[in-house]
Amino acid sequence: MGVEEQGKKNGGDGGGTTNKYAVACSVIGSIISILMGYDTGVMSGAMLFIKEDLGTNDTQVQVLAGILNVCALAGSLTAGRVSDWVGRRRTISLAACIFLAGSVLMGLSPNFATLLAGRCVAGVGVGYALMIAPVYAAEIASADIRGSLTSLPEICISFGILIGYVSNYFLAKLPLVYGWRTMLGLGALPSAVLAIGVLAMPESPRWLVMQGRPDEALAVLRKVCNTVGEADVRLADIKSAAGFVEGDAASAPAPGSGGKGVLKEMFLHPTPTVRRVLVAALGIHFFQHLSGIEAVVLYTPRIFKAAGIATRSKILAATIGVGVTKTVFIMTAILLVDRVGRRPLYLSSLAGIVASLTCLGLGLTVIEHSPHGHGAPWAVVLAITTVFTFVASFSIGVGPITWAYSSEVWPLRLRAQGASIGVAINRIMNAGVSMTFVTLYKAITIGGAFFLFAGLAVVAATFFYFCCPETQGRPLEEIEEVFSQGWGARRRQQPSSLPVADSKA
Repeated sequence: MGVEEQGKKNGGDGGGTTNKYAVACSVIGSIISILMGYDTGVMSGAMLFIKEDLGTNDTQVQVLAGILNVCALAGSLTAGRVSDWVGRRRTISLAACIFLAGSVLMGLSPNFATLLAGRCVAGVGVGYALMIAPVYAAEIASADIRGSLTSLPEICISFGILIGYVSNYFLAKLPLVYGWRTMLGLGALPSAVLAIGVLAMPESPRWLVMQGRPDEALAVLRKVCNTVGEADVRLADIKSAAGFVEGDAASAPAPGSGGKGVLKEMFLHPTPTVRRVLVAALGIHFFQHLSGIEAVVLYTPRIFKAAGIATRSKILAATIGVGVTKTVFIMTAILLVDRVGRRPLYLSSLAGIVASLTCLGLGLTVIEHSPHGHGAPWAVVLAITTVFTFVASFSIGVGPITWAYSSEVWPLRLRAQGASIGVAINRIMNAGVSMTFVTLYKAITIGGAFFLFAGLAVVAATFFYFCCPETQGRPLEEIEEVFSQGWGARRRQQPSSLPVADSKA
């Protein structure tokens, strides 16, 4: 605590201003997430044209939609170890290169098999991107703006989805053989931009400390902190969390160790604190897609068609409205997450999701059981409106906070590989929903499918309330202490209300 107090005397609090360099680095690092969003958004419309051009059936459409997430699983499971080995910045560059190759392959694909192969390659890049972007932002940001910066990948995903929807609308006017290929091939552009932008980014100071390079870490911290005193305090906290003992060179982590032994510590011999972190960080990923967001975003055209919007141009125009809604409300979330806190925003978001899905299920059920599929006007309006309220509710809480929370709760030594496993679970759930939604709604009706998602959202709210304590405003090196308090320490706690360990985070 003495180090922290001394830092404040030297201006360690940074004067309450936001460091623009840290924000810029986080923004550049988050650009990689645009790729994931663009692919999801553009594929929702491209599938209409792929089916017409290549003659694919519903099973092939579901496989095409979900295979990216299956392959993202492979990428996410290896990304943590790779980022511990080569660094956060190089991992972002690697993700961009992999996605670039996949986008080119999809854009040039002459048949379904080649298209599927391109989706697989792009999926590996997506797995890397989803893991590394929030981790890099968390390790660059200070505690007071960490929630906003670690939410940036989610707004980039939403922006990518919006770009995908807009591309669908305008590129649909191209000849069939070129239209969908151009839609998918354009995903290479953000990769090229990132390949240039990443050169201006510093390495994560926390990774540098883990590699036994504290002098380089201090140089980075002096750029991303507002004062020298703040940089010194953050370096001392990071070194303590990494296991450095002052004056003992042997205590430094072995350079190039690459995160060995992390999985054993997490799964074979976890402490009670690590076990609670594991449950919270992996559980929040497990429940994110059980809210049904992937079903709504990826199959928006089908939902609007079921609601009574008939023409293809009107369906694609309506999906642009969904993309705009998603982006606007995630930007709102970024403004609120460090002021309101993670828990109030997340739980309020789930309340809106439950209400929206229930009303969406009701509207679609009434339409489906109406003569010739022409439902009462109120049911059509209800179904269309609640698609937008659902997307808004998800985007203001569950979407961004899942990535922010799961990237900040891990102790430094476990963060990269822990985040990697979280992304793997996220992709499994995403693939499960996207690859089974058509089959699900044919089995229990499309309205019944959304009633099911509403029930699962209630379960998600119960989990988050009891298992996920507030982390707002606490430095990364102190968050482990929050989880050491037990399952009962779930209500909002200010940084000063908990004891801070002197020797470890």
